[in-house]
Amino acid sequence: MARVGYLQLLRKRPVLVLWSSAALSVLGDRLYGLAVMWVVYESTQSAKWMGVAAVVESIPYILIGTFGRDLVARFSTYRALGWLDAGRAVAACVLPVLWSPGGGGLAVLLALVFVLGTLGALFGPNLGALVPDLVEPGKVRQVIGLLDLTTRIAAIAGPGAVGLILLAVSEVQLFALDGATFAVSAVAMWWLHVHVRRTARVAAATSPADTPPPVDAPAAAAWPVLRRHPDVTLGIGLHGVGFFVAAVSAVGLPALLAVQLGQGAAGYGLALAAVGAGALVGNLLVGNLRLGHWLTVYCGAWAVAGLTLFGYGIAPSMPVVLAVGFIAGLATPAAAVTLRTRLSEFGGPERLRLITVDQTVIRTAGTVGMLTFPMAVDAAPATAFAGAGVLLLGAAVAAAVVGRRWAAVPELAAEPVGGRAS
Repeated sequence: MARVGYLQLLRKRPVLVLWSSAALSVLGDRLYGLAVMWVVYESTQSAKWMGVAAVVESIPYILIGTFGRDLVARFSTYRALGWLDAGRAVAACVLPVLWSPGGGGLAVLLALVFVLGTLGALFGPNLGALVPDLVEPGKVRQVIGLLDLTTRIAAIAGPGAVGLILLAVSEVQLFALDGATFAVSAVAMWWLHVHVRRTARVAAATSPADTPPPVDAPAAAAWPVLRRHPDVTLGIGLHGVGFFVAAVSAVGLPALLAVQLGQGAAGYGLALAAVGAGALVGNLLVGNLRLGHWLTVYCGAWAVAGLTLFGYGIAPSMPVVLAVGFIAGLATPAAAVTLRTRLSEFGGPERLRLITVDQTVIRTAGTVGMLTFPMAVDAAPATAFAGAGVLLLGAAVAAAVVGRRWAAVPELAAEPVGGRAS
């Protein structure tokens, strides 16, 4: 059913253009992530510098999300997003030219990582805020699920594609390929800008009395919106907890498999494949299905994720690990699509600000997690997984209980959203 819905959406040319460029960009992100970490490790032989590179990329997301409300709002058109991606294309393509082994090359790499992080911090929230307006209200969940699908496909196909590409090019040259994907995305953004303007002109010509003149909406403040909609506050907070504990899987799964089950790289690859397969199935389910009140579904998905982290910690065999990974994958798109669909219900400026806040929270939480969980994993992998799972499960249950109690109190219940419905 979800597959049919996705195919119907892809018959719309704007959605097809957006999805195609997003799919290519996600593959480019896989190339970029691999290139950064491998080049940093090759030049320093230090895992600590790999962590530094990850933190350097996250810093712009945290700073811009916290202090750059007006700056983010200046890029709230497809044309502006095209220029951001053009800048990312130049930054990525110039890196292989400027790269050299040693401290100088590493400094250049970290500087360009910071630049790319800055442009990405401006691009991501604005694209997320614009996408729901491409389709009618009843299709918003589907189009969000369709874009989420690109991530799920890349998780399965990406490693193999990167392996094949590396047979022909060096790791540093992966940056240039990533730059090419940004260039394609820039063209797609400019095409969407022309399409949206043309559609607006046609609408104004056919029903001028019903079409209000365009206005530049001021950037919205987050706190008043979050106070009026405590369910969203809970959702974003739980998202942060989820990304904080996700660090234990990112850095700890290889160690857990090696210490607990004697597995090597092949076992790690199978575990990742199981997660990817589960996420693909989960996306196809959540893209179209309405499963109940959004916060209940959302908290349930994170509760399942917490249980799977605990399950990793006590898994007695590799088949159990694969089953746990598949279930963990199922929960991932359920959480991602559900929250983004809820945020899409807000009007443009509020939607943009809430997406920016969410991005800032998860980047900050993920960075803190990457700085703290490796030590716990080194000390006791199974205990780290079990503890992370209990923390996430407890946060999900608490958010669900508090959300239900708030919904029962009229003055605390979420107000109706003034934007579009999903």
